[in-house]
Amino acid sequence: MPPDNDGNVLDTTTFNEVQLLLAEKRTSLSALRTGIAVFAFPLTVLSVLIATSKSYDIHEVMHWLVPLVLLNLGLVVLGIYLITRAVLHIHRYDRLLEKLKRQNTRLAELLD
Repeated sequence: MPPDNDGNVLDTTTFNEVQLLLAEKRTSLSALRTGIAVFAFPLTVLSVLIATSKSYDIHEVMHWLVPLVLLNLGLVVLGIYLITRAVLHIHRYDRLLEKLKRQNTRLAELLD
């Protein structure tokens, strides 16, 4: 590989590290998208229940509402977990990419 302006060489190992980090970041973005969907689903279900609440008596369907609300609460917690985990991983991969870009100016040109 030819050296760049600073004499740094973009070798195969560095290039493979960047590919791996970008693939991991893409996976985290997918987990973030999934977390948002899992978080939004219970809110949609509860919105429908509230909108149709005049069609039923709450006391008559309480045996269905309590498990549904508990399930929705579990999905909200799962969604928050997935979103938080994905955002932390994305920030970690961004820091590692910045570190690699500081070490290799040719790489910084390619990624900016």
